[in-house]
Amino acid sequence: MLRKLALINFHNKEVMKMWRSSEQALDSIFLSYNKILKRFQLLGVTTKYGKEITHEDLRKAIEVMLKKHPTCRWRSEKVKSRKYFILDEGYAWLLQVYFNKEKSLIDADVDFFEDRIIQYEELLGLEHDENWWNEDMDIKQLCKYFNREEITIRKAINKMCDSGLSEYKSYIDGKVVISCKGVEWICKNVFKQKYLELLEKYKMKLTELYIKAGYPYDHFFHRN
Repeated sequence: MLRKLALINFHNKEVMKMWRSSEQALDSIFLSYNKILKRFQLLGVTTKYGKEITHEDLRKAIEVMLKKHPTCRWRSEKVKSRKYFILDEGYAWLLQVYFNKEKSLIDADVDFFEDRIIQYEELLGLEHDENWWNEDMDIKQLCKYFNREEITIRKAINKMCDSGLSEYKSYIDGKVVISCKGVEWICKNVFKQKYLELLEKYKMKLTELYIKAGYPYDHFFHRN
């Protein structure tokens, strides 16, 4: 009888060990809202007012995340329990971007995507590819590219020149022309939202390669 109980206890311990191991593995892929809140509490992460992050605060943060980056597919839905789960990468965004008190949201967002891209490239053994600005542009082309009015574009050009980069500006046939290096500078330093969109697009291109290589992403729930 004692031997039988000992075997049962051993079996139960092994099952619990496997369950904990499986749970830890799953936590590295996705997290429930409650687990995110628990992690924030353990890390001492608070709102910008220094208060503990509530479930409502988290829901608002996730709505912002989904609105800003819908293509990243950071929120998955578990079919059976009908509960939402956040991919680990989405959790990292919440931690490093939304609840970051040291940087503006756009700057933290850009830094986050730049960092993720480096991680993906290193993991996949790819060289960095940021060949997005290949052509010089005149005022009209810049207005179209950045979707801004001419006056706003001219202010951006003045800011570039005031930063000591007037060599990026030239005149061709009486038109102001900005070199591809200048377009890149304006994108990264003035119209950062455009830069963020380019980063996100490239990041998702890498994500698809990551998935094809056999790594888990949002397809883990087999819902897509």
